[in-house]
Amino acid sequence: MNSIVCPTCDQVQIIETLAPGTVAECCRCGSVISEHKAGSLGRTAALSLAALILYMPANLYPILRMNLYGAYSENTIWQGVKSLVENNEWLVGSIVFCASILIPFLKLLTLFFLVVTAKLKSARWRQQRTWMYKVIVVIGPWAMLDVFLMAILVALVKLQQLATILPGPGLLAFTAMVVLTILASASFDPKLIWGTSELPQ
Repeated sequence: MNSIVCPTCDQVQIIETLAPGTVAECCRCGSVISEHKAGSLGRTAALSLAALILYMPANLYPILRMNLYGAYSENTIWQGVKSLVENNEWLVGSIVFCASILIPFLKLLTLFFLVVTAKLKSARWRQQRTWMYKVIVVIGPWAMLDVFLMAILVALVKLQQLATILPGPGLLAFTAMVVLTILASASFDPKLIWGTSELPQ
């Protein structure tokens, strides 16, 4: 039995331990106040591993193929970052590097760390691990920032009819990696950090 305050209407209520795959709703407003995600660890590990496998082709293969007045070129994410830095666009280059290369990798490593420590029922660094999970949730939308910037760039180029830009294999891998990372973050049950949910059988 646990006392929980509804985040929507502040109603204090007592709920029993939830069975895997069930949720508890507020008796006043109907908002979800607790959830026990079934198979959370296995699903998070599988999605994170799949995203990590796609991380390499997403960064090694070209994301764009451009034909500008007969000149054909292919660019990877890293080449784009280098080009921005060489043209003194340090701020934009840093944002693209963080959003495309650094943050996704750190996010996947953190998810693996949370899964392993939860599986081992570790009681160490629980506050720090909770903080890590909260950071992952907050920075999640920023992982798509460079995709939005790329979409704007492609739209501008096509409107001006200066060049033909086609997506490369790296873009497909990168998009799939981002989606899998988002799903992995959403599938992790943070209550497992504190041992308040039963681990899946």
